[in-house]
Amino acid sequence: MTKKSIEKKIKEIGSLLTSSKAKEALKTLKEELKKLPEPEVKSKDFSLDLSMKRKSHGFFLFTDGACRGNPGPGSYAYMVQDSNEDVIKEYAEHTEMTTNNKMELEAIVQGLTYLKTQVTPMHSIDVYTDSKYVVDGMKSWVEGWKRRGWKKADNKTPENVEQWKKLDELSNICHVSFNWVKGHAGHPQNEHVDKLANEVLDENGF
Repeated sequence: MTKKSIEKKIKEIGSLLTSSKAKEALKTLKEELKKLPEPEVKSKDFSLDLSMKRKSHGFFLFTDGACRGNPGPGSYAYMVQDSNEDVIKEYAEHTEMTTNNKMELEAIVQGLTYLKTQVTPMHSIDVYTDSKYVVDGMKSWVEGWKRRGWKKADNKTPENVEQWKKLDELSNICHVSFNWVKGHAGHPQNEHVDKLANEVLDENGF
């Protein structure tokens, strides 16, 4: 259970309490919780291949989206590594009503938004996702949509167009490439972000 989910439980319990002493005790507990660090992710569990480690100005963004119902409750997660194999950021968030494709896009949007403050034009970001929808979109569809004023060949607006627009903009912060990895196939980083996305749904009762 993460600190964020514990804080949510404390808030829920607090809404049910009437005793001032009990509320004060919960307030103290919440303050103590803030002092605790999140568990560290061991970088050695997430090795990079030699070609990736040679990118001295490289970052590697691993992402995943989840949805239970599609549409239904969903979540996204991302993890960032540098070329030294250090995990410099990981994050997961949930939403009550969404779709799987939207969460796959949002994971990358949020990961690149974080990296926007970390990179210069000389850096590179390799995005890894198990969503062919996203990879095919960025490699094959987006340029045509833009030429047609963000319309598909049938003149309809692409689904999740706002996320596509954000992703298109963020893909220009430096050299960004999009790579597909097979999901649930033992890829350590992909398995980890999949776990994060599902844990945040479990912790919030979905």
